[in-house]
Amino acid sequence: MTATDLWLVRHGESVANVAASHAERTGLERIPIDTRDADVPLSATGREQATALGRWWSAHADAVGMCWVSPYRRARETLEIARAEDAGAAPTVTDERLRDRELGILDLLTRRGVAARHPEEAERRRHLGKFYHRPPGGESWADVALRLRSFFGDELPRCSGGGLLVAHDAVVMLALFVLLRLDEPELLEFAASHTVLNASVTHLTCTPAGWELRDFSDVGHLQVEGAPVTVHPGSADVEPE
Repeated sequence: MTATDLWLVRHGESVANVAASHAERTGLERIPIDTRDADVPLSATGREQATALGRWWSAHADAVGMCWVSPYRRARETLEIARAEDAGAAPTVTDERLRDRELGILDLLTRRGVAARHPEEAERRRHLGKFYHRPPGGESWADVALRLRSFFGDELPRCSGGGLLVAHDAVVMLALFVLLRLDEPELLEFAASHTVLNASVTHLTCTPAGWELRDFSDVGHLQVEGAPVTVHPGSADVEPE
């Protein structure tokens, strides 16, 4: 018994996504939001996106034998809204290993804020690169990859057929790194030209040769339902200064 298909979903737009984009556009150093990251809810647009995701769920529910979700509110809300009409289907497991990447002292800072308040970290990140840079009190991409290796090692053998995972952009990107067996340059090249959109679905299938990517960041369900497709910058260290 093992998973043969995986669908990786990024949560719908959150109020922090909106606040972060506004802060970047207007040149603020700090993102003006007081809510703990784990408790950030969806925005009104994010709820609309999650409702549109329900269209995808209706077409795929029979193929999904297990749902896994990040414990963060925005991910849980996305799954709950998408499955509102079919809540009794596949069982759901909340797993802390699917939480968003922790940014430590860089949390809630914009690119301008990182450069102004922690120039030493901006320089250290330039030297180490995105994959291995770990902000004090936070995680590197490599750290997130390690917890995902643990998660997939535990959970994939328990899943028969298809599995749905609802989490965050970094989790989706690093799931590809782990399952497709990419190396650091391959991951960074892919991430530089691909964005995990809010409420998008990324599909992988397991073949005799290993996992293969079928669709990346598909938002066709949003377009069919007329829900907004939103693009937000990632964390303050997405690109080198």
